[in-house]
Amino acid sequence: MPTITLPDGSQRQFAQPVTVAEVAASIGAGLAKAALAGKIRDTVVDTSFLISEDTALTIITDRDPEGLELIRHSTAHLLAHAVKSLYPKVQVTIGPVVEDGFYYDFANPERFSLDDLDKIQAKMEELAAQDIPLQRSTKTRDDAVSFFRGLGEDYKAQIIESIPSDQTLSLYEQGSFIDLCRGPHVPSTGKLKAFKLMKLAGAYWRGDSNNEMLQRIYGTAWANQKDLSAHLHRLEEAEKRDHRKIGKQLDLFHVQDEAPGMIFWHDKGWTIYTEIQGYIRRLLRLNGYQEVHTPQLVDRSLWEKSGHWDKFRDGMFTTNSENRDYAVKPMNCPCHIQIYNQGLRSYRDLPLRLAEFGSCHRNEPSGTLHGLMRVRNFVQDDAHIFCTEEQIQDEVSTFIDLLFKVYKDFGFTEVLIKLSTRPEKRVGSDEVWDKAEQALELALNHKGLAWELQPGEGAFYGPKIEFSLKDCIGRVWQCGTIQVDFSMPARLDAEYVAADSSRQVPVMLHRAILGSLERFIGILIEEHAGAFPTWLAPVQVMVMNITDKQADYAKQVLSQLQALGFRAALDLRNEKIGLKIREHTLQRVPYLLVIGGRECENQQVAVRTRAGEDLGSMPVATFIDRLNAEVTGYV
Repeated sequence: MPTITLPDGSQRQFAQPVTVAEVAASIGAGLAKAALAGKIRDTVVDTSFLISEDTALTIITDRDPEGLELIRHSTAHLLAHAVKSLYPKVQVTIGPVVEDGFYYDFANPERFSLDDLDKIQAKMEELAAQDIPLQRSTKTRDDAVSFFRGLGEDYKAQIIESIPSDQTLSLYEQGSFIDLCRGPHVPSTGKLKAFKLMKLAGAYWRGDSNNEMLQRIYGTAWANQKDLSAHLHRLEEAEKRDHRKIGKQLDLFHVQDEAPGMIFWHDKGWTIYTEIQGYIRRLLRLNGYQEVHTPQLVDRSLWEKSGHWDKFRDGMFTTNSENRDYAVKPMNCPCHIQIYNQGLRSYRDLPLRLAEFGSCHRNEPSGTLHGLMRVRNFVQDDAHIFCTEEQIQDEVSTFIDLLFKVYKDFGFTEVLIKLSTRPEKRVGSDEVWDKAEQALELALNHKGLAWELQPGEGAFYGPKIEFSLKDCIGRVWQCGTIQVDFSMPARLDAEYVAADSSRQVPVMLHRAILGSLERFIGILIEEHAGAFPTWLAPVQVMVMNITDKQADYAKQVLSQLQALGFRAALDLRNEKIGLKIREHTLQRVPYLLVIGGRECENQQVAVRTRAGEDLGSMPVATFIDRLNAEVTGYV
């Protein structure tokens, strides 16, 4: 007689073993219809799972995060079912859940075209409408190999052959389609109500470029049509905001094959870059940081001693000279310790904050490169704080204040925070880890900040806090981080003289606010759709004349603005003023100053904004006051 304890604490007793579906039905017809799975303690199981002993049970519906993952996983199977129904010669391989959806890789000798996606989508909708039950069964490893070989599914058989022979495997069958899968899955295809196939891509079998190329079909799946429509709208908006397109339209930067993953900054883009760098530099000085600069090439021996050579060798660019091996630095931390080590430090010198706009290179796979978002050469707003264990909490707290100011100044007010704690494989004693984790947690709680725990996701040398920004269309970008490191300072012989005259190893806090400047600028471009706030816009003011008669006065206005440090430009072309306004509005210039005969006569300017607002004519000094108000605090 199993007793089932529900989330509200109520209990239900049954005279015999009972399935999750039967428990849901005993609660109500509505829940029975909505049930996608059950969660027994922390394990999600099929609705057909038989409960034979006392346990706690949660019924999973499409309102639960686990429910959405089930929907996406089952929709991947629905995709494979549709493909096999339409193209029997195609072999299936793997089909996992990914962010916002799923994909499935196929071996198709005839290759899919984009037109095929419409046919497959229609077939998926047909199969979903049939409300086909998903049924779980098991086989031994060897029986499963023989079974899939018999179906002509050689790739699936290869997957199974890599599994230990003593394991029993689960299979899920829906109509004429059967697939190897750990599960769980939704009870039937009718639960899959909102999905769309998105694109085709190439994918090597098992991710190895030495293997054959397969075809990957990506899709997205949601609990309902409303959520699907909202997601598709976000994708459309993201397409409009694509930083690569806007970067080209606004003449900010470009990339080319001769330097993959490295940015050619144009004048306007570099203006944005240097403004951001200058803004951060001023804040660092105000917050007690010393700015340093370290070499690009460092002898291999330092990377071996720091531990990076063993862990990141494949991602490092290397060269040699005079029988010495060098690495182009992929990160700045070992070099900052070399600066710390110059001279004997005292506890009175701590905390010591060393900052660098460090240019780093990492040999990212070419297929992952993506405009400014994923590059091989990037600059970090990187800093390392050398401190005692007792100073960790104060330093973290001060850093959080600085980070939130920066994000607010750039227009980001929603920040998601995660605390990642000790992984299974780590260095340092549990006592030290306890202190570090507690310091980070106390700093977050002291600020009254909401945060999510990520157990086991810390670095091998210490815990960390990750800060992610949510942009205007709901995307999340992980940018800032602060990490506690007890390992590298000791490996590289850093020490200080403590108050009792003993030699101690300092704690090193790795911290960044923006992360990569390149990536952060990409995020800003997409957040603002190229319409940067006035303080950051590469051209803040465009001065335009209506006829040649106003050219001299327009030049005077330009000189006055530039003398005050504003980024102003002049358009004296013999074109209609409407065309000029339209062109510079498309270039997202914050302010357009139109000078006609009346403005010239009254020594004024007619002011328009890029949003199309006509502010009327005003004295130049009045406009300058307005401009100053928008840039004060940033420059």
